[in-house]
Amino acid sequence: MSKSFICLVGAFVLLSCMPLSAQRQAARSGYQFKEVSDIPVTSVKNQANSGTCWCFATLSFLEAELLRQGKTEYDLSEMYAVRNAYYEKGMRYFRFQGKTNFSEGGQAHDVISLIAKYGMMPEQAYTGLQYGKNFHDHSELLPAVKGFIDAINQIKLPTTVWPKAMMSIIETYFGEAPEKFIYEGKEYTPQTFARELGINPDDYVEITSYQAYPFYQQVELEIPDNWMHARYYNVPLEDLMAIINHSLKNGYTVVWDGDVSENGFSHYNGLAILPTAEPKEMSSSDRARFEQLPETEKMNLYSFVAPVPEVQVCDSLRQATFDDRQSTDDHLMHLTGLVEDQYGTLYYKTKNSWGTSRNPLEGYLYMSEPFVRMKTVAILVNKKALPSTIAKKLGIR
Repeated sequence: MSKSFICLVGAFVLLSCMPLSAQRQAARSGYQFKEVSDIPVTSVKNQANSGTCWCFATLSFLEAELLRQGKTEYDLSEMYAVRNAYYEKGMRYFRFQGKTNFSEGGQAHDVISLIAKYGMMPEQAYTGLQYGKNFHDHSELLPAVKGFIDAINQIKLPTTVWPKAMMSIIETYFGEAPEKFIYEGKEYTPQTFARELGINPDDYVEITSYQAYPFYQQVELEIPDNWMHARYYNVPLEDLMAIINHSLKNGYTVVWDGDVSENGFSHYNGLAILPTAEPKEMSSSDRARFEQLPETEKMNLYSFVAPVPEVQVCDSLRQATFDDRQSTDDHLMHLTGLVEDQYGTLYYKTKNSWGTSRNPLEGYLYMSEPFVRMKTVAILVNKKALPSTIAKKLGIR
């Protein structure tokens, strides 16, 4: 399943008879959570009808990094990065003569690389809304840009101006990027604003965990949305989980890239689990009835009385589900803390980018440790968040 489909909007999430929400649990369920860590982050945003979860998750992470460093709270422009990504993807798609991936999806490193090349803007300077709506809607954008480049690829000797024409299509939807803008009473360019933020691309690393690749080496993760052909550090599963846990317990948040197509993932109920018993999916008639209910009733409709047994996950099981495409990189989110249920199971407090009104946690959900062990495709973290023993094995410090 492609990230471009899953990321579009919360309404496209597969609904199922899955547990409860994670808070207000005393009133509605047998789940009892206690906080382990909760890292300050910025507000939940809404990607709406756009396949841009990769950008929302990573900019949320960078905003949290700035807060961790004691800097002021920023609301960074997702669409400035997306605009630049479309141009870069378009140039690569042309040079590969249409024989490479061109989609809405992306990876966390895209944002880091694009900031290094193009700088950054605050949201107030560049909203990316030029088409008469107050929410993101990219339903026309991808076919318009891809269709144009497909036509150019049919021409034997293209002109030198087609990249400018491609950018004119992109900026028709996003708006022209200003060379200078005023923020907090000071004039910036995207480059000087990025320098003031102090984001250093070398501070961040991406980690994956698959037996198909050699451990403790950098590998090219073979997923369609790795259009930059970036390299990830590959570690065993236990090290991957140790990195995530160590980061969150020491004040560092994590960009999470993984699979949310399982029935155990329920954004509406604020929970993602990996139960040993497969839950029933809704019938088409039940789904239609469910969609007609008020949001408050949706939130209360399905719940288990208490936590249920979950699958025990190992390296070989992860590899098997990756190879048979049960686990694909279809969504990126932001891990911001840890909670524990009454049986000691760890859950990851996760900031989604589907707005605040579609679940009782105001846009957050709790993903269980078994779910994260199975469904994580990759993560992005600050190098300083790595446990020293693992960092040494990777040759990072």
